[in-house]
Amino acid sequence: MTGISGNSAERAPWWESFVQDLRYAARGLRAKPGFTIAVVLTLGLGIGANAAMFSIVDRLLFRAPPMLRDAATTHRVYTATTYRGKEFTSSSIAYGRYKDFIRATTSFSRFAQFTSRDIAVGAGTDAREMRVGSVSASFFDFFDAPPVIGRYFTPAEDSTPSGTPVVVLSYSYWQTEFGGRRDAIGATVRVGPLVYTVIGVSPAGFAGLWPDQPPVAYIPISSFADTQGFKMAGQNWWSTYNWTWSNTLAQRKPGVSIAAATADLSNAYLRSYQGEIAGHARATPVDIAKPHALVGSILSERGPNESSLAKVATWISGVALIVLLIACANVANLLLARALNRRREIAVRLALGVSRRRLLSQLLTESILLAALGGAAGLAIAQIGGALLRTAFLPKAVAKSVVSDPRTLLFAALAALAAGVLTGLAPAFQLRSVNLTSDLKTGAREGTFHRSKLRVGLLLMQGALSVVLLVGAGLFVRSLNNVRSIRMGYDIDPILLVNLNMRGVALDSAGNILLRQKLLAATKSIPEIEIASLQTSVPFWSTWSEDLHVAGIDSVRKLGEFDLNGVSPEYFATLGTRIVRGRGITEADVATAPGAMVVSAAMAKRIWPSADAIGQCVKMGSDTMPCIYVVGIAEDIKSQKLDADDAYYYYLSHAQFHPDQGGIFVRTRGAGPKTSETIRRALQKEMPGASYVTITPFADIVGSQTKSWELGAGMFLAFGLLALTLAAIGLFSVISYNVAQRTHELGVRVALGAQMGDLIRLVVSEGVKLGAIGVGIGAAVALASGRWIAPLLFKESPRDPVIFGVVAAVLLSVTVVASFIPARRAARVDPNRALRSD
Repeated sequence: MTGISGNSAERAPWWESFVQDLRYAARGLRAKPGFTIAVVLTLGLGIGANAAMFSIVDRLLFRAPPMLRDAATTHRVYTATTYRGKEFTSSSIAYGRYKDFIRATTSFSRFAQFTSRDIAVGAGTDAREMRVGSVSASFFDFFDAPPVIGRYFTPAEDSTPSGTPVVVLSYSYWQTEFGGRRDAIGATVRVGPLVYTVIGVSPAGFAGLWPDQPPVAYIPISSFADTQGFKMAGQNWWSTYNWTWSNTLAQRKPGVSIAAATADLSNAYLRSYQGEIAGHARATPVDIAKPHALVGSILSERGPNESSLAKVATWISGVALIVLLIACANVANLLLARALNRRREIAVRLALGVSRRRLLSQLLTESILLAALGGAAGLAIAQIGGALLRTAFLPKAVAKSVVSDPRTLLFAALAALAAGVLTGLAPAFQLRSVNLTSDLKTGAREGTFHRSKLRVGLLLMQGALSVVLLVGAGLFVRSLNNVRSIRMGYDIDPILLVNLNMRGVALDSAGNILLRQKLLAATKSIPEIEIASLQTSVPFWSTWSEDLHVAGIDSVRKLGEFDLNGVSPEYFATLGTRIVRGRGITEADVATAPGAMVVSAAMAKRIWPSADAIGQCVKMGSDTMPCIYVVGIAEDIKSQKLDADDAYYYYLSHAQFHPDQGGIFVRTRGAGPKTSETIRRALQKEMPGASYVTITPFADIVGSQTKSWELGAGMFLAFGLLALTLAAIGLFSVISYNVAQRTHELGVRVALGAQMGDLIRLVVSEGVKLGAIGVGIGAAVALASGRWIAPLLFKESPRDPVIFGVVAAVLLSVTVVASFIPARRAARVDPNRALRSD
């Protein structure tokens, strides 16, 4: 007890000093409420922006899935092969390859296979497409997540060829659909075409590898695969290498390095690939394909195929950090101005015996207290901004409050602490230059004007960083405008895609044709639909290609990639695709009529560069097939890429090409998404048995291609304007402080005959000079960083002179405005009052 008491006594002076400093800082801040509010809001904006972005980037790139046992040794498996001189890496792995990895490797303690799909869950009108995880029985061994009730399925229930129809429900689905009742075990749930027996419920918070879109249920992967209708002569789904539809999870054994595991996996892949190509004369040889495998992060966005969305999120995180730096520079300037105004007070306290160390402690305590208040304000801002960002980057993720996330709270606390230290360094640095003799005599009568190089440096930093952000915003806005100016070759907003999910309902070819004709006829009686058409392919969703043969051309395939779409006569009017010459598909192009084909303008030019494409004969499949005659030329469309789309497109009559397959495009009167549920309910009445239709807005399909530029433009612009506002406030405060310090000097100038315009020009020119230097520094930084941002832009140079010119003009204009207000105040100074001031 005595020892503890002694330690407490030793700590008491330090603790008492800290409490005194905290009380002193609080009294000082209460005495200056305007100053305090300005600093807290400035830091709150910077910290809030960073906390909001951290909550997104953390989930995309850093946070392991909940309940994963050992994230450091758990990996996704990737395979890579070379095709036409270019290496392609993929995480999609055939089930047969997964089994080869298990048999041929020694560096891993366990493997699992997994995928997730939107599958109809429920029966009748209550059936809805929901996310379902299809996993091997070993998948659950990777997690420390014992079931709440029941059990997980066993390897025997996940055996090929068809597994056992058993299901593990998610905790949330169990609560909403079964009321959390324990008698849910043994109940049945229809998932897709099969009725599954419930054998267990996963714990709350368990989401497998999909925390951003948690599955409602987990089924054996063998059961799922068996219902997918894989058909290939002489092959089955569990041994073929041609169906790459799922992903592989692997966990390294203790002591095995990533390099050793990758080498082991690559050797296994090489042997598997050699077995795959054995006996296939047309297969790519090993020395050309160069097959190898690698283990990557459990998070797909940190793998070799990082999406453009994740790249933009990373950049925006950097942008948010710049905003925080600008906010810190702004606050440091305010604190420095306050310290300069208190030079005489500080000199007096030093003369009375207060140590510089104690004064430094008080200054840092004040800045950290302000940062703590700013951190609290930042969390409130992050709570609102985080919801908006989550909608943009993770639209299907489960909503999670920023203030209830320990990782985000810790980040915000660290950001606030860093901001407090950074902002406190400026006045602390100024403390070193205190001169007792001169500062005790300081007064305005001596004409004292303290031009702080540190304040000017902080101001220049704000201006330069604002230029960088505004240039980035301009580049993304121009990229977005470039994307939106592209003629896609079809309309987007009023179009809905209708897909048919037969859910195990077996119809012969005639029945499938009749069903599609009934659905197409039903669309004519739905008031919300203007026109509709059958189709077999959807741009940016699905493709279909066949071998083509044209007289005089040795190999059409060598000319490029040719994709097709089987369409009904209403297709071109439904999509808004223009017929350039000839005609489109008509009612006369029935199954028994001569084959009709409409080709894109680019395809016509590619195959018949010096001849008229209309009337040409094209044979499909083999050169012994009947002619299909080109009857029209349609405008080019974007089907796979927004920039240089290498695919050529052509259209066949749906009646002449697989009339028993495909879905429907409908053109609505007005905005498509608003009417989708009404249309779905009307068409669902035509579906037999447990089958159903789903409606997908075409804008959602095409919009995914432009999302990165939309987010980049919006986020860069928002943060850029915020940075510009902070920089303008910083400039205003510096100029205002300088004017206040120069009251005596300005009064002398007026007494000697200076006019109002002369004083305004004097003050504004000082601000413009600082702004111009900041613009120059920022422009140099933006030019230097252009090569890193260039891959994220669309047909836009990172050195666009127009963008740089506009940004420079904007910042200089803001500089003039921010300087003019204190300049007018300076011009109105009363020389008599200024000369008497002290």
